[in-house]
Amino acid sequence: MRISGLLCFGALAGVALASTETGIAKRSTISEILTDIEDDATCAACEALLVVLQALAHLGNDDFVDVITEVCILAGVDDDDVCEGAIAREGPILAHDLRNMDVPSKTAVLFCTTIFGLCDYPAVAEYTVDFPSAKPANASRPTSSGETPLQIVHISDIHVDLSYETGANYNCTKPICCRPYTSSDDPGVTDYPAGEYGNHNCDAPLTLEESMYSAINDLVPNASFVIFTGDVVEGAVWLVNETEVTNDLNDAYNSRMADYFDLVYGVTGNHDCAPVNSFPPADIDTTISSQWAYDTLSSDWSQWIGSTAASTADDYGAYSVKYSGGNLRIISFNTNLYYKENFWLYEKTMEKDPSGQLAWLVDELSAAETAGERVWLMGHMPMGSGDTFHDASNYFNQIIQRYDATIAAVFYGHTHKDEFELAYSNYTDQSADTASMMSYIMPAMTPTSGNPAFRVYSVDPVTFGVLDFTEYITNMSSSTYQTNPTWEKYYSAKETYGSLLDPPVTDSAAELTPAFWHNVTVLFENDDSVFQDYYARKSRGWDVSECTGDCKTDEICQLRAAESQYNCVEITPGISFKKRDAITTRDTSTNPRESTCGESVVGQMFSSFDNAVEALIKATETKLGSGFLNTTVNATIS
Repeated sequence: MRISGLLCFGALAGVALASTETGIAKRSTISEILTDIEDDATCAACEALLVVLQALAHLGNDDFVDVITEVCILAGVDDDDVCEGAIAREGPILAHDLRNMDVPSKTAVLFCTTIFGLCDYPAVAEYTVDFPSAKPANASRPTSSGETPLQIVHISDIHVDLSYETGANYNCTKPICCRPYTSSDDPGVTDYPAGEYGNHNCDAPLTLEESMYSAINDLVPNASFVIFTGDVVEGAVWLVNETEVTNDLNDAYNSRMADYFDLVYGVTGNHDCAPVNSFPPADIDTTISSQWAYDTLSSDWSQWIGSTAASTADDYGAYSVKYSGGNLRIISFNTNLYYKENFWLYEKTMEKDPSGQLAWLVDELSAAETAGERVWLMGHMPMGSGDTFHDASNYFNQIIQRYDATIAAVFYGHTHKDEFELAYSNYTDQSADTASMMSYIMPAMTPTSGNPAFRVYSVDPVTFGVLDFTEYITNMSSSTYQTNPTWEKYYSAKETYGSLLDPPVTDSAAELTPAFWHNVTVLFENDDSVFQDYYARKSRGWDVSECTGDCKTDEICQLRAAESQYNCVEITPGISFKKRDAITTRDTSTNPRESTCGESVVGQMFSSFDNAVEALIKATETKLGSGFLNTTVNATIS
């Protein structure tokens, strides 16, 4: 292949070229750079690698995708077809990033932090969110009214696989199974037939979705409304396209939820688009648009939120609407604009407020404060999680602190786990007095992370504070599960923790305030049996392990970190997009592997840095010839 083009990277002098501390010397050819970094999995080596990948990106999307796909295959990250499909979808977005990126720069370091796990997080860029007025001096959470509470249902991460086939192989080599990918996976052929209502190695069948909705109607017949914190689409990210995602969204909202529920408030999930996680901010000029996804969601949601709110959803997947049954405003915002796996965000100069959503959120909260409304704030990805950019989380937390007397609570999904996050007015002095906001994180319906679940909140009808919640699950280990799933009460938050606190909180009319939840984390520190029970409930009692030592310390740290720079998440090479090995000696239904929600295949390729660099050398030789390796990155290549 003849390579031509001007690769003009003046930044090379600061990067490939890394410091003498790392032992990487200044080089001029791609081959020499790769040889120098092959055994050096450091931040400087990662930045040097970006120079090489940047040169590759400048050859065009086709060459970039061909080479990176070959690296994925040589590194054994996943099956060949998974590598091909995933890189075909995310590769052009990564190439766009690299062509426009300065190396070195904060964006480059952040890329090496969040995608490759080889740099420490850069410090948060100082930015003060603009508010139309100062926080009132007497702003405080209202006290509970004592009136008869409402019941409100929370569901999340249904990940319904409309291609699920009963009897298909659940012990496949793909990230999700229960599909006849090959003839050996077919029903009647495989030795590992999937049951009618799902398997932990697979996303949810339609039967499980309808079973849960039917159980909600039976167990909570008087529910005021349902909140759904996103992710309709299944996890075969290497196959999804616009047609499938559109069909999945329409099926979930129009053919299923609309048949069972009178009022649903939805959220944009990271899987609710194709390619997965692809949500370019408004200022980015690209032909890979997500507008069709916003169009579909706004159309589907309009039956519940009306045309005015739907028009905002059509802009960037967010909306604000007044609940007709009380003094409550529902604000659904698009957390994908702050998600580390949304590769469109790695711009040359990263935006402080992509698509202006934070400014819009401030306007909505300011208007709600003026009108005396209470607010439920809903998103998909928890803004304190390890998936959230530190800068964006800090700016969002400024908004939370300003309007903490207006926002009753925040609701998320995404992690597939039963968790929560606490915000504090002072993170250096975390206490019941400084705890300022509670975020409820809903576990998934899809079985990949545990037993399917839904939650019912007991809610004050005046303050809309959460008084309690009860979680319901269906136990997939039950002998009758595959013929008739039984949904039953798993636990109540107030029953589980209230009597153990000092002083106890057992009054049914008492709100589960941020102070309550901080005191629960103190209880975790002081009573290990209570903590271990909490940890088991994260997966709803499935595949339970003990969490002690650093695991426990870090877990409590994360519960106390609604701002992501404080969450104690350790940066490690690679990400958790796992290949499933075909197993012949044991049954994977008892010990399957979970593929983390929405994470890219690219980072996992470099989890073994030296092997990945070796694979990159081989891939470029195979696809581009030796000429590419022998070229310099600051001259015309011919």
